[in-house]
Amino acid sequence: MASLLQSFVHSPWVGTAGPRKENVLATADCTPIPAVPRASRLFQDFCAGFPGARVFYGAQTELGEWMKSSQRPAHWPELVDELAAQNPHATAALDVLRSGGGAVVTGQQVGLFGGPLLTALKAGTAIARARQATAAGHPHAAIFWLASEDHDFDEINHVIFPARRVLKTLEYKSAPADPRPVGGLVLDETIAPLLEQAWELLGYSEAMQALEAAYKPGRTFAQAFAEFYSKIFAAQGLLVFDASSRQAHRMGAPVLQAAIDTADQMHAALLMRNQGLAAVGYHAQVAVGPESSLLFLIDAQTGARHALKRHLASASEPSGLWQAGSERYTSDDLRGILAAEPERISPSALLRPLFQDFLLGTSLIIGGPAEIAYFAQSEVLYQRVLGRMTAVEPRFSATLVEPGIAEQMRHHELSFERLLTESPDSLAQLMAARAMPVEGKQLLSNAGNALNAELEPLLAWMQTVDEGLGRSGATAANKMRYQMNRMRRLAANFQLSKEDALRRRAQAITNALLPGGVLQERVHGAAWYFAHHGLQLAETIATHAASNCNGHMLVWL
Repeated sequence: MASLLQSFVHSPWVGTAGPRKENVLATADCTPIPAVPRASRLFQDFCAGFPGARVFYGAQTELGEWMKSSQRPAHWPELVDELAAQNPHATAALDVLRSGGGAVVTGQQVGLFGGPLLTALKAGTAIARARQATAAGHPHAAIFWLASEDHDFDEINHVIFPARRVLKTLEYKSAPADPRPVGGLVLDETIAPLLEQAWELLGYSEAMQALEAAYKPGRTFAQAFAEFYSKIFAAQGLLVFDASSRQAHRMGAPVLQAAIDTADQMHAALLMRNQGLAAVGYHAQVAVGPESSLLFLIDAQTGARHALKRHLASASEPSGLWQAGSERYTSDDLRGILAAEPERISPSALLRPLFQDFLLGTSLIIGGPAEIAYFAQSEVLYQRVLGRMTAVEPRFSATLVEPGIAEQMRHHELSFERLLTESPDSLAQLMAARAMPVEGKQLLSNAGNALNAELEPLLAWMQTVDEGLGRSGATAANKMRYQMNRMRRLAANFQLSKEDALRRRAQAITNALLPGGVLQERVHGAAWYFAHHGLQLAETIATHAASNCNGHMLVWL
């Protein structure tokens, strides 16, 4: 944690004589990833550039070399036409692609009301990298891939907005009867009361108007999500892309075909890669079972999305069989479906990046921690299907600190590092101890210092007399120190009982920055920040994302 503490030396308030008078945006230094909660070891090592981790990502080029390696597939003109149909107003970005420019790609599930803040951070990172490549003489556009074929309804049917000292969850409850691609789910009339609640929480703003315009009954989740982010990042030229259509799947069919034709070889390669990851202490982000494949099949009648299970070749079925639900298929059956109705064959999480990069000729992928982890598995598929691994970079990770929360942090001398180690209750106690009258704090400090000053020489003497006596003395000394700390807690709790407002402040700070001990970006809805800080926040995010920080930043609003 010492390295994290050092990262706040140059923050806009630590070590200053008083609070900042002006409301200007500033950023703390980049916080190392190891200090961030729930970051996997593989992700940490990847961000640190550790060779033992990078070996699982193929021959990743030197910094910036990806800018020169854009791939333009044969279907490029048709693809750009499809992007133009979905992004009619993004003329500048489309012109970049038409003139042979490359693509920086990121993506996310199509969550209710724009999903969590990390979605906007991904978009901002893609924009920042596309700008950097363009400035270096290699024109690129940023493309946001809508994960509309994902079928996990519980992940996308809700959004969480801060509301004073509590967090409000808005949930769309019209769940489909069977798991099906969430992007195609049509919003019904129950979206109206959720919009009313959003108006109450977010207030009048351009962002709230954009939400209301996008999330209407009769629109699909993918359409609503795409319209909202097209508006939010319109000034930055972000392109959004839903590849669930028949046309997109026909363009990407070679990847899906390879997953059918070489299913057994790919499965064996993934098992070997998982063993390789485990051998050096990493975990496989995506489990690979004995019958799992890289494909899903959309049921022609119900629209349900079923995982295709692979049954190995046998004497009766030399080519093996596939199973989706209760139905069985031969490889020829699947090839026939792919030829006639390609949109019914859907890639799994491990195959989706290949499908995406084959379609878009991706120069650089921007991924979150989980994606970076499973790209280490997908690399063996990349090499077999595309003959290359697309360059990968982590998304911008940030906590947005609003002025009122920043003032509380300054007032109570709280660093982000300290907040990472505290619960709301322990934070309240800490704040109460710091709010104690100076005389009381001085007396407690003097008593603690005096106790340590007297104990240290005594313990040293006891140790020289006899080791056993020294150990017994150390045990007794620890009990004395415990009682001294208990006196500090008693005084802090007394102060806390006098100042109940401190509990509310502690809860407000925690909910704002680390709700439930989780980074804000994974919990709070992005729309809340655009509603309260304007659409210019999109440019702020893109600007900070250009920092090349592979850790975590505080952005002071």
